[in-house]
Amino acid sequence: MKKIFLIASLALMSASLMAQSEKYQKAMQEKVAAVDTTFTPDGLKALSNTFERIADAEKNQWLPYYYAALTQINSGYMMMVKGGNDLAPVLDPVADKAEGLISKAEALSSNNSEIYLVKKMIATLRMSADPMNRYMQYGPQAQQALETAKKLNPENPRVYLLEGQDKFYTPEQYGGSKTEAKKLFEEALKKYDSFKPATSIDPNWGRGTTNYFLGQIK
Repeated sequence: MKKIFLIASLALMSASLMAQSEKYQKAMQEKVAAVDTTFTPDGLKALSNTFERIADAEKNQWLPYYYAALTQINSGYMMMVKGGNDLAPVLDPVADKAEGLISKAEALSSNNSEIYLVKKMIATLRMSADPMNRYMQYGPQAQQALETAKKLNPENPRVYLLEGQDKFYTPEQYGGSKTEAKKLFEEALKKYDSFKPATSIDPNWGRGTTNYFLGQIK
């Protein structure tokens, strides 16, 4: 009787975990699809908040915290594009929030190329808020994070996308080059062709952005 009870209990537990896993996968798939198609600061912040709620409910999954950080930092990039004076008070809270989220992701998945790319993006946003005064502090941090991401996974196409963006936006007198940027974007596309995410909700963003930048280079 005890054996039958144990088997029944294990079966119920297994069914419960499976249902929970399916619910998590469905919630994530719906939102991950929006990462590459949301282009407003408010929309990205709302998406970040949703990912954070999923992460806090799951507690042991790194991907929701990762996407929460990614969409948070992307909202900062969108705000930066709009321009304005004295961006630091606007962008620093975004970077702070993203940093807290990516730290939670890293606690669940260490030595992860994707996480280091978000760290690179955070450092770049902080630097971009006040380039003249912050380059010496955050420029090396961004570069080190990018190099670590590449070392951890040299086949990650987003490494070459971010490298290309750096070359694209940096003035030539400081090492920028549209020619070099084009080569990096083309390399990113090659990597996208062979890149296989571990699951349907693992990071696979950036191809559209790569094509956009290639279209900007004549």
